[in-house]
Amino acid sequence: MSEAQVADFRQQQDNTANDVGGVSGQRLKAFIERVERLEEEKSGLSEDIKDIMGEAKAVGFDTKIMRKIIRLRKMDKEK
Repeated sequence: MSEAQVADFRQQQDNTANDVGGVSGQRLKAFIERVERLEEEKSGLSEDIKDIMGEAKAVGFDTKIMRKIIRLRKMDKEK
């Protein structure tokens, strides 16, 4: 478990006492913030992938074929 996950878990435990009718604004906010952090990370990774594909294209590789290979390799891992 990462430090961020541990901190989120502790915050959830602290917020349990503040629940009213089974709903806690702080707990909801914590979930939303966790998703937002992951979305930011995902966006950063997408930019990194674009950069790598740009580098590959600059040296002459066909990025459409590369993407197809990546998709096929992913399918093999899922089996």
